[in-house]
Amino acid sequence: MLSLGAANMHADRSGGVYWPDEQTLIVADLHLEKSSFYATRGVMLPPYDTQATLAALADVIRRYEPQRVVALGDSFHDHAGGKRLTGENRASLKAMQAGREWHWISGNHDPERIEGIDGVFSNTLALRGLYFRHQPASDDNEVVGHFHPVASISARGRTMRLRCFAGSLNRLVLPAFGSLTGGLDVRAAAFTEVLGLNFLAHVWAADRFCSFPVRSRATA
Repeated sequence: MLSLGAANMHADRSGGVYWPDEQTLIVADLHLEKSSFYATRGVMLPPYDTQATLAALADVIRRYEPQRVVALGDSFHDHAGGKRLTGENRASLKAMQAGREWHWISGNHDPERIEGIDGVFSNTLALRGLYFRHQPASDDNEVVGHFHPVASISARGRTMRLRCFAGSLNRLVLPAFGSLTGGLDVRAAAFTEVLGLNFLAHVWAADRFCSFPVRSRATA
């Protein structure tokens, strides 16, 4: 369970969070059509990232049945990503959106409305004292994406690099949900800049949800 302001949210192992009181699912950084973007530049990546990301999102939606979904920016890897969706992936997205409120928050990769895609497009969503944005913008209680936090966990002689949530008293940073996204070590100075010196990383390791204080590399 993650708390921010008066809100208590479930941290899902998929990288999303579910806010039961508002029946709201929040995800960040889907980066749909990333592989097709690189293909237009001659860089060939496995072309299944959008299908995999949408399948994972559909699974979370089936489990929680949210009335509202909030995508925290960089939902598409570029402004033309919506045009490159296959018919199958477009139909999958429409099926998930049917009967529920859907908010697309603008990101640095997709700062403008994506044509042909249903939903509400905005820079910020305010909901019961929380503000949903792609990047931090104030001292409000914010839920943001953008940074793709990951944590390194050592156990039984092995080190695993896992997506994590990072949170302070007034800000929660979600990991990237997309299947073809990289990650930034939660000890990087960028996290200290937005979360301060005292913040926690929260990570699913096997069947355990663990929280631990982070010591930034910049202060180590």
